[in-house]
Amino acid sequence: MTEKNTLHKCDVLVVGSGAAGMATALRAAHDGLNVIVAEKSAHFGGTTALSAGWSWVPGNPKGTAATGDTRAEAETYLKALSGDHYNEEGVAGFLDTVPEAIDFFEDNTSVVFSYPEKAPDYQMDLPGAKLGGRAILPSDADIRMLGSRRKELQPYLSSYTVFGYMPQVGPDMATILKANQSVKAFTYTASKLLRTWVDTAVCGQPLKRTNGSALMTRMVASALDAGVRVWTSTPVEELVTNDDGSVTGAVLSGTHAGTVQARLGVVLAGGGFSGDAELRRQYFPHDKNGGEHFTPTQGHDGSSARMAMAVGGRINADVSSPGSWAPVTVFKNLVTRTQRLFPHLRQIGLPGMITVDKHGKRFGNEALSYHDFGRQMLDHMKDEESVYAWIVGDEKLMRKYGIGFAKPTPIPRQLFYAADYLVKGETVEELAGKIGVDAEGLRATLATFNRDAEAGEDTEFGRGSTAYNHFRGDMDHQPNPNLATIDKAPFYAAKVRMGDLGSFAGIDVDSRHAVIREDGKRIPGLYSVGAAAVSVFSGGYPGYGSHIGPALVFGYRMGRDIAELAAESGSADALERAMEVKA
Repeated sequence: MTEKNTLHKCDVLVVGSGAAGMATALRAAHDGLNVIVAEKSAHFGGTTALSAGWSWVPGNPKGTAATGDTRAEAETYLKALSGDHYNEEGVAGFLDTVPEAIDFFEDNTSVVFSYPEKAPDYQMDLPGAKLGGRAILPSDADIRMLGSRRKELQPYLSSYTVFGYMPQVGPDMATILKANQSVKAFTYTASKLLRTWVDTAVCGQPLKRTNGSALMTRMVASALDAGVRVWTSTPVEELVTNDDGSVTGAVLSGTHAGTVQARLGVVLAGGGFSGDAELRRQYFPHDKNGGEHFTPTQGHDGSSARMAMAVGGRINADVSSPGSWAPVTVFKNLVTRTQRLFPHLRQIGLPGMITVDKHGKRFGNEALSYHDFGRQMLDHMKDEESVYAWIVGDEKLMRKYGIGFAKPTPIPRQLFYAADYLVKGETVEELAGKIGVDAEGLRATLATFNRDAEAGEDTEFGRGSTAYNHFRGDMDHQPNPNLATIDKAPFYAAKVRMGDLGSFAGIDVDSRHAVIREDGKRIPGLYSVGAAAVSVFSGGYPGYGSHIGPALVFGYRMGRDIAELAAESGSADALERAMEVKA
């Protein structure tokens, strides 16, 4: 038998190795099913491994016990967040499953969660919002848990690290941000960097993993221990169907080329479509020419969506927002001059910086979540040919915090000028001229903002008015953790474009995450979870980990229920296969 004709057999084929795919594999393997995970990249972990690793899971047992949070409050918040797009059945399934899913990972895998006291919901002004208890994060991991396969873990997004070290959101990041402000913080940061550099020199990569990288280290290690076949560099080229349209497997290429026969079906968990220019043109209104969007995600190339559509599935875009927006700066690698991206997920809420349009005007509250600020940016520029804005700050800002990838003093700023990241002007007028912004408008904006910053109240957009805003600022800065004047020359700017952390529009699924056709009927043997599927939050972004939380929960439920779903499909073959597995 030649390689291209190799036949692989399993109970469940999972496409994609991020949180959703690995959660599916872990729960299915726990029930004794034979699972293959096919990952198109040379690395497993997907965008989850690049992320902060948080999971928004209201109703998790420990968080509920600590805060007294109730299901009614979570439902109230999600209804207010989603409005007319509220998915009552989907949310009910999510909330029903959260407690047992989190218990499963903690009791039956190597996954360990931490429960921060404060992790505010993103829209604290909405009814039902909570200061903590709903967002949890993974504990750090040692990559050596993966044994000989540790080099296959998705590397960190280099532009988001601090000289190779990836800080964790919370006290770790807060301390590192003050490395140039106190001896204690400097010493702490130096110890983190030294360990990272030594490990990289000796072992070829940092051994301590944080954030989403830690989560994926623990999930993949657990899957390998459970006998799951995790195959990297193995793209799924097409799905295989039988005469009645049921999906029975898939054709693979790459390292494990051949055909997979999946007795219970195929689960599409290979990410969304924000990396597919053609699909973006169809579903992202701001990107009609395919060149106004820059995604830092890994693997979100639309392949899962296209496979589903090829066998009768469809994309569901009935959401309030088709993507989870994340403004990014596009710049150049200093050596290769290739494109790099820096997602602005937190820092634009720090005191002493604003974001302005080409007229020099602010257009929203910069201390909102990246998704909500992104929505404001898109709404404000919906009639513009090109979507972009400028983060503006002064010398005080650059000495204390920097601007995203442009690190603060004492890091040489010439590095960031050379990378086409940072622009400097000795005066407001000079900076405005260099970045193509109306100078009079910018000076007027700064005058208003500086007046408000001195008073501690943003009269235009309410920046610094909620607990979540403060969480994105500097809690040691007074009178408002999000406001400081911008008045010390020289002045600096970084251009921001629109990016994302995944698509919210996605493969249409029913309440059990079975892929459905135009008529609403299931495609037997085909399922989808994670960012590949339409979001259960219908385009809303409730809090830290709004992608990973549902990915873990619905992936768990998919792994738990796939035999039952196969039996419900109406296919005699599927019923026979499911009963064989149950027996």
